[in-house]
Amino acid sequence: MTKQDEVNSLLERSRRFYESALFQIEKGFHDLAMFSFEQSLQLFLKAALLSLGVDYPRTHSIRRLLELVHELTGDEDVKELWVEHSVELALLEDAYITSRYVPRDFRIEEAMRVRGVVDRVFRVVREALSKVS
Repeated sequence: MTKQDEVNSLLERSRRFYESALFQIEKGFHDLAMFSFEQSLQLFLKAALLSLGVDYPRTHSIRRLLELVHELTGDEDVKELWVEHSVELALLEDAYITSRYVPRDFRIEEAMRVRGVVDRVFRVVREALSKVS
């Protein structure tokens, strides 16, 4: 598998997790939706790092992955994401951990707020990547 094939595979899986999150919100499964948003964003950021020519680290931290994208692109809008949305990004990281170990309920408002942040991260990172490509 080439690097580009891996990038494409990660992006496709990211898209599927995102769509799963939307379905889970419709069904009222907010905890699962939060986990799916986290997985979607994590895979997207790892694909971004790979497309920048860097093997992504073995971390599940969305904030760390965003920091790496910022370091590689120098894009201040990327840095602003983890500063401005630290609460939502921490919620995503909590969703990853609690989905595996400790049950935690999330409200629809939290899921929708996180969805907006995930959408913004997708947009800002895509713009940053287009500037360095």
